[in-house]
Amino acid sequence: MLDKKYYLEIESDSNNLITVEEFINYVASDVNLDPEKLPGLLIAITEATTNAIIHANKKDVTKKVVLDIQLQNSQLIIKVIDQGQGFDPTKIPDPTEPENLLKDSGRGLYLMRVFADELKYNITPNGTETILILNLP
Repeated sequence: MLDKKYYLEIESDSNNLITVEEFINYVASDVNLDPEKLPGLLIAITEATTNAIIHANKKDVTKKVVLDIQLQNSQLIIKVIDQGQGFDPTKIPDPTEPENLLKDSGRGLYLMRVFADELKYNITPNGTETILILNLP
């Protein structure tokens, strides 16, 4: 499998999520992703992008969200990069705990962990990189 790179930059506006979904559909098709993995991948990346737009960039359209995707060694490495202040993922409440079950937010990180093979964060002076890794056969 050849190494490939994909790049998308959007303004921090939730209306751009449809562009992100179209981009992910294109990438998935281009790398011959198993069609059964696509819905989970879309959920994970949409959650990461939504977090970048709303929580990190505070819906400031002058701030960008970048999707930087690389296919390397049978892994799809997806970086969702924001221009926010960063956060401590250990401080995010577990949505599976009884007191959090009925809350209408807080499931994004959980869903990313469920649908990606690996989830990492790289907090830089310019923003946070949410890194989702999907192992391909």
